[in-house]
Amino acid sequence: MRKRGLDALLDELAQELSTHIDAPEVPQGRAEITKSAHEISRACNCQRNRKADNGRGGLDNVLLHPVGGIVVLLALLFVMFQAVYAWSEAPIGWIETGFAMLTDEINGAVPDSIFRSFLTDGVIAGVGAVVVFLPQILILFLFILLLEASGYMTRAAFVMDRMMAAVGLSGHSFIPLLSSFACAIPGIMATRSIMDQKERLATILIAPLMTCSARLPVYTVIIGAFIPSAAVGPGIGLQGLVLFALYISGIVGAMLAAAVIQRFVTQSRGGSFLIEMPRYQLPRIRDIALRLWQRALVFLRRAGTIIFVATIVLWALLSFPKVPVGSSESQVEYSAAGHIASVIEPAVEPIGFNHDIALAIIPAMAAREVAVSALATAYAIDADDEEEQASSLGMKLAGNWSLATALAFLAWFVFAPQCISTIAVTRRETNGWKWPIFMVTYLFALAYAAAGITYWTARAFGL
Repeated sequence: MRKRGLDALLDELAQELSTHIDAPEVPQGRAEITKSAHEISRACNCQRNRKADNGRGGLDNVLLHPVGGIVVLLALLFVMFQAVYAWSEAPIGWIETGFAMLTDEINGAVPDSIFRSFLTDGVIAGVGAVVVFLPQILILFLFILLLEASGYMTRAAFVMDRMMAAVGLSGHSFIPLLSSFACAIPGIMATRSIMDQKERLATILIAPLMTCSARLPVYTVIIGAFIPSAAVGPGIGLQGLVLFALYISGIVGAMLAAAVIQRFVTQSRGGSFLIEMPRYQLPRIRDIALRLWQRALVFLRRAGTIIFVATIVLWALLSFPKVPVGSSESQVEYSAAGHIASVIEPAVEPIGFNHDIALAIIPAMAAREVAVSALATAYAIDADDEEEQASSLGMKLAGNWSLATALAFLAWFVFAPQCISTIAVTRRETNGWKWPIFMVTYLFALAYAAAGITYWTARAFGL
């Protein structure tokens, strides 16, 4: 049969419809329409000649395979998180050295005063403790951008469709959830493309469980302080393996939460998933570099605004009132922030959290990274000398926390909704406070339970 274009087939179908839709011989009309529909289907068939498609069919046989596709996706994620540690070690060291030199210069040039404490304990110790993780965030985004530009991300969504269907969602939810690895805010906004409103709501409610880049500084500082930098295999580091496990925990937690929410709350069946597979292509270096630069500016702007303001407010609360001379209390314990933390501490002590963590989790509601800057500021203010002040945050944590407490803190941040901006955008996208309140409540309950189970399990194993 002579091959015809899609437009010609559509014209023929329209003509057949107009001719036969009201004809008495309806069965014959339906047969003609069905024949035209089959021809259109063959014209649109995605099984193309491999030679004409530059080998796409061969790759898709692997990347779209129900089992092989999942294995490839997990392998890519594993390599990505290994690289986050392996590639960032040197640039992080350079930034830390730069901040240490700046602190020494300020200590030598500015007399001991509240102003010097503001600069060293507040600005440098607090904001600097977050900025040092910029290389890791850029490496994470480099992988995500490369996978997007190459045409792989759409295929990952297709592969995940079956898994998403098992919890009542579809592949349409995968793209917003994947965006939430960068930040839950654009991920939640991306749910607008989901036509089924119940499925969209379920996706919004689980988006904060995807491990966004704001969690990376928290994960990194705890892993660096308590997990040895050891190899567990050729090219496989233990720290990267733990980071990979934390990200997988977030994904698994999101899928389990989706199953419960779909079953008892939204009760959506999930829609069918149709998607056009883009052609494979080599990413353009200029485009990747531009988007990485934009991401760096976003991170630094966040560090210079939200994190800076939260850190300075916390520094003021930690610095006043001044501890009386001769008092056995430390400045942090005697301060206004210390008294607030003492009120919170009994509620979180059963899950292994200490006074330091009680101090950090409240300001971290502004942004997750503030937890790191809060801890760094508190330890800087309580430092006895300049040498202790200059020591890394990881060293201070390792000297004051147990491994069980550190693991519980990580488990908390896998689930806790420590970001007020995410809550605000959820309120906007759901047109009310009902669902944001529900989301915050169930996420804090999950975080508390996960931290408690982790802590007492670790204690049972003598950690």
